[in-house]
Amino acid sequence: MSDNLVVLRGRLVERDALRHTPAGIPIVKFRMAQQSKQAEAGTSRDVSFEIQAVAFEREAGLLAAAPLGMELRVTGFLDKKGRTSATLVLHATHIEFV
Repeated sequence: MSDNLVVLRGRLVERDALRHTPAGIPIVKFRMAQQSKQAEAGTSRDVSFEIQAVAFEREAGLLAAAPLGMELRVTGFLDKKGRTSATLVLHATHIEFV
């Protein structure tokens, strides 16, 4: 098995309503924005992007109650949005509000 671990700190910019999968598992889809300075090739670079994400169970409940604009630190992994999609989605396995 190879590594697939992502840790991002950013702002909650969009959130769908809490819903449940057919198996009854709570789920929330959301977007987070990240802005930072990163070192690359011996220089500082401004980085800014938004990423689609999804959270299940406990993390879904936390996000459902969080106001937009809240800063959060998300730990998780990347996977395709669907079987035939090339778009990546961050699956949040742990969320902290900072």
